[in-house]
Amino acid sequence: MIKQILGRLPKKTGKAGDGRDAATGNGNEPSNSYSVARSVEPGGNKRAGNGEHLAPAGSGSGPAVNGTVVYHSNEPLPAFKDVPVSEKQNLFVRKATLCCAVYDFADPTKNLKEKEMKRQTLMELVDYVTSANGKFSEVIMLEISKMVAINLFRSSNPTPRDNKAIEGVDMEEEEPLMDPAWSHLQIVYEVFLRFVASQETDAKLAKRYIDHSFILRLLDLFDSEDHRERDYLKTILHRIYGKFMVHRPFIRKAINNIFYRFIFETEKHNGVAELLEILGSIINGFALPLKEEHKLFLLRVLVPLHKPKSVAAYHQQLSYCITQFVEKDCKLADTVIRGLLKYWPITNSTKEVMFLGELEEVLEATQLAEFQRCMVPLFRQIAHSMNSSHFQVAERALFLWNNDHIENLIKQNYKVLLPIIFPALERNARGHWNQAVRSLTLNVRKLFSDHDSAFFGECMQKFDDDELRQEESTSKREALWKRLEEMGGIPNGKSSQ
Repeated sequence: MIKQILGRLPKKTGKAGDGRDAATGNGNEPSNSYSVARSVEPGGNKRAGNGEHLAPAGSGSGPAVNGTVVYHSNEPLPAFKDVPVSEKQNLFVRKATLCCAVYDFADPTKNLKEKEMKRQTLMELVDYVTSANGKFSEVIMLEISKMVAINLFRSSNPTPRDNKAIEGVDMEEEEPLMDPAWSHLQIVYEVFLRFVASQETDAKLAKRYIDHSFILRLLDLFDSEDHRERDYLKTILHRIYGKFMVHRPFIRKAINNIFYRFIFETEKHNGVAELLEILGSIINGFALPLKEEHKLFLLRVLVPLHKPKSVAAYHQQLSYCITQFVEKDCKLADTVIRGLLKYWPITNSTKEVMFLGELEEVLEATQLAEFQRCMVPLFRQIAHSMNSSHFQVAERALFLWNNDHIENLIKQNYKVLLPIIFPALERNARGHWNQAVRSLTLNVRKLFSDHDSAFFGECMQKFDDDELRQEESTSKREALWKRLEEMGGIPNGKSSQ
């Protein structure tokens, strides 16, 4: 029996120190995990040309590991319940090593038996990690991190979509690509999630394997087009952030760098919403007073994230993060509002509606002192939005008066704000094409008129005077042009055109 097993194993090639064990013909590898040195990085293993995993450099392929006979990958391994407690760890290593084999899922007809065996083995690993009732050993931590790295940290192959991008096809209307290997990847993610979340995982030991390099490669996966993968990554990274306190500053910095690249270079990333969702939870846990590092993150990352064209894809999560900051420190409201005004959309009506919605949430958490610092430029922009020919923009701007807190802030400063927005109110009331906008405008006018009818009358008189002067100026200009046309030209011999 042993001779048959040895006969199936690949022979070593080259020098003893430099040889690599090739994968078996069916894409599996012999179980030799104990011989892997801890210095070998889990994600540093190379793969064969067909996408199957090659054993790490220097790993042996002997018939026994710690005195235990190595099973060939085609032979079923016993269940955990069928071996004594003393053998469970060795069996876990063999099962984890079997799951390091990576198959080509683009062809559903290849390696059917091996794929099913790997799927069943992964399910057994999930059960083992979930039901563990003792601290995980360092060997198990090594094997889990290695198996996860080999399966998840894969290189993305070029797809037909890359060619469409060159041809100028609108990518926003394309369906997201789903990874054909998801049936296995999902279970690998489940193993890793339960390992990270388990109370039996000692963070002080696990941080040797879930290190900075591992976290960076995990973050790279957030650009996946498969939303199912991004959901798992979101949950796992959040758990890592909560469990490994030593990694928290590094994780925040690494996420910042992803955002910097997205904002100022590529404006393309599939995982911005998920990363912001994680940050929303992190911001919620910030202690007061806020550190300068966190305030800079708001100013340099969150506010500029309003700039990219694809902001609609992650605006809900972004708005939540912004509001969390203002609720924790109301003094940041002025900074946030001025940042919104800086990136306020000019020609994108859909984006402007989103900005107005976010502005309402920020103003709801804004106190009087901060409101007074930015109210003049803010209401100049609001007045402009109220006069928008796009009825949804005008409606959304007028809806601000439906918020009791915002209405109260406005009333306390109406002598400054009413002269700014009065022209917009009158133009809407007299000539906006949309009936709903006109009705909302009349309601806002009535609020000001009821609050201080005398001052409202002064604003009305000033508006009428300004309109009269504008009409006179327009009439004079038109009369001048008419006279020039009758004369056949303009001074200095220049054509009227």
